[in-house]
Amino acid sequence: MAGYDEAGLLELRRTVALGCRILAATGATTPILGHVSVRLPGEPDRVLVRCRGPRERGLLFTEVDDIRVVGLDDSGDVGDGYRLPNEYPIHAEILRARPDVDSVVHAHPVNAVVAALADQPLRPIVGAFNIPAFRMAADGIPVWPHRGLVRTAEAGRSLAAALGDGPACLLLGHGVVTVGSNPVEAVLRALDIDELARVTVGVAALGGQPDVVPEGDRVDLPDLGSAFNEQVVWRYHVGSLALRGLDDVG
Repeated sequence: MAGYDEAGLLELRRTVALGCRILAATGATTPILGHVSVRLPGEPDRVLVRCRGPRERGLLFTEVDDIRVVGLDDSGDVGDGYRLPNEYPIHAEILRARPDVDSVVHAHPVNAVVAALADQPLRPIVGAFNIPAFRMAADGIPVWPHRGLVRTAEAGRSLAAALGDGPACLLLGHGVVTVGSNPVEAVLRALDIDELARVTVGVAALGGQPDVVPEGDRVDLPDLGSAFNEQVVWRYHVGSLALRGLDDVG
């Protein structure tokens, strides 16, 4: 297989499975809904994606076996009793539209849903509390108005157009999509969106109307790099799973 060996493929499947468990463990998605995908190295039209299998128990219990190799044009059953998510077009059409993206997350964080329904945009109101969230919000986080399932290529293309070249998009009354160069980046972006939405909803509930972070403060909100923003945070979440006995994905 191009671009990787069997050990590399297994490690990539483990990362996707852990990402699914982290989304569930942090409350960034509803128990049985959501999925993570990643493009196979060297094969832009083939991906690993979390599928539903014969022992389905929800994202918190995702196993390596649930992460299947599929093509962008695949649908339905993918063998061994596994079936692609109904909303696989989210992944397929975003990956087609974004050659710069290798991983897609779809999740259902309740605070993001509440914020969008309440017409509370995710603005850059936080600063050092969560710099990655601030930076995403400063660039603008679009809202896609379709509230139904994304079951067709046409709907997937519409969502991909709403996402544009950004890292995240809210789906009105539905959830979020985040993308990244790898599953770690895409999953952690979903967690950052969830955290920003939680603050936004909380501030609105208290009647607050905060200004965005002023330009003078933004110089002190740099990108701290993937070693800090991703690697340390990812290790924390995997360690949190281990404390609960949930880090063994098979």
